[in-house]
Amino acid sequence: MATGACGINCSVCRLNLLGICGSCGSGRSVEGSRKRAEMERIFGTGCPILVCAMERGVEYCLRDCDRFPCVQFKDGHYPFSEGYLAMQERRRKEPPKSRSPLGELVKVPGEYWAALNAQDLGELCERALISQSSQGELLIPFLNTFILMDLKGQTVSLQSGRGWKHLDHPLVELLALVYVLHVKNAPLTNRLIGVSELKTSHFFTGPHELKLRPIMERFGNDLEGFKNAAEKLGGESIELADAAYSFKLFPRIPIYYLLWQGDDEFPPNASVLFDQSIEQHFAADAIWGSVNLISDLLLMARGIESLWGGEERG
Repeated sequence: MATGACGINCSVCRLNLLGICGSCGSGRSVEGSRKRAEMERIFGTGCPILVCAMERGVEYCLRDCDRFPCVQFKDGHYPFSEGYLAMQERRRKEPPKSRSPLGELVKVPGEYWAALNAQDLGELCERALISQSSQGELLIPFLNTFILMDLKGQTVSLQSGRGWKHLDHPLVELLALVYVLHVKNAPLTNRLIGVSELKTSHFFTGPHELKLRPIMERFGNDLEGFKNAAEKLGGESIELADAAYSFKLFPRIPIYYLLWQGDDEFPPNASVLFDQSIEQHFAADAIWGSVNLISDLLLMARGIESLWGGEERG
């Protein structure tokens, strides 16, 4: 492996091209073990970043370690600058920008709120398996928390302890609106289907491919990391694949993630399943957005709090 656990790509370094210095390799590589042994023989100690990565079973700190940037980077003299680490620390707390299947930033149409305000809320709550607060706001189960939808203010908040935090995430807001506006009073079939079995399966190709490749790259050799990230989102373990979890995005929208660990013979693989009823509630673009959202939250590995923004409301 030309890339070290710290993230430096040794193949673009002149010292490596000249044979003066070899790559450390990842924290799980043979090169890493050899480099550590060589450094310990010559210097009496190994690179603290490489040693830490090896002991924690981390391939690449930037991609795989939830502690990055840690003290090993901040107190060391290399490989990254203080400014770079500060940028990483700041941007890792920011959720990815919500984009549509066309690559455009997601915007919530005002007419969705207007349509919602015209609904019979009692019938809507029964159909969507949601409830109303004492102030008439909609209370919607969402993963392992709740969304509070203020119809008058046209805002959404997420539950935070005993209070609420304003949510500034267009994709979550849009999906919640689409759910309450279009959900049918249809029970789960408990028959799981893959993307290829959806009536709109042709949609999920090319640029509309579901966001599963990053899941494979991040967790394909780290089942414990996948399990920890899934459980922070309230995922329920199911007996499928090497690791599999069910996520209840909304009451009638369960989504199932399956992960197979890579080995010497086969590469990692990830798949997503749906209850057969999903197309009664969601069009293809809403299904695509739902999977992208869950994948992003898994990759951030911070649970639902990675979506929070704004001030807490009591």
